[in-house]
Amino acid sequence: MELTAFSALVFLPFALPVTIWVAWNDMKYMKIPNQAVLTLTAVFLLIGLIALPLAEYPWRLSHFAVVLAIGFVANMAGLVGAGDAKFAAPMAMFVPLSDMRLMLILFAAVLLGAFATHRLFRAIPAVRRNTADWQSWQRKDFPMGLALGSTLAFYLMLGTVFGA
Repeated sequence: MELTAFSALVFLPFALPVTIWVAWNDMKYMKIPNQAVLTLTAVFLLIGLIALPLAEYPWRLSHFAVVLAIGFVANMAGLVGAGDAKFAAPMAMFVPLSDMRLMLILFAAVLLGAFATHRLFRAIPAVRRNTADWQSWQRKDFPMGLALGSTLAFYLMLGTVFGA
């Protein structure tokens, strides 16, 4: 089953504030709050009952477990941060398996754009002055929450227009 315009439209107003919160918090503090992970999980668990056919719902829950396990291993290998791994798990519930390739392509594009934009804005003195307390300006590592949150937001927005 692919993402339907109805599902995307129902999920979007609840997921979008969480994705913005994650992106902002990761840029400012270089942390994705556990509360954001729990909030996105709750959004799926509650709104998914309305947005998805009942037969699809348990399959989407399995996406959480699989991505969390992969994220745990990736974190232990030093490939991703713990917050990134934890946030990717509830994100996965919003994506049907048939859209996995699309989601990976979208993530790659958003990651490149987010990285370039972050580095560009970091180099602008006026931006740095107005956000002087943001830790992501000082650190070498990239606030992946910016790319992760943006990817889910763009995926759901695209789904409202191009969904089945």
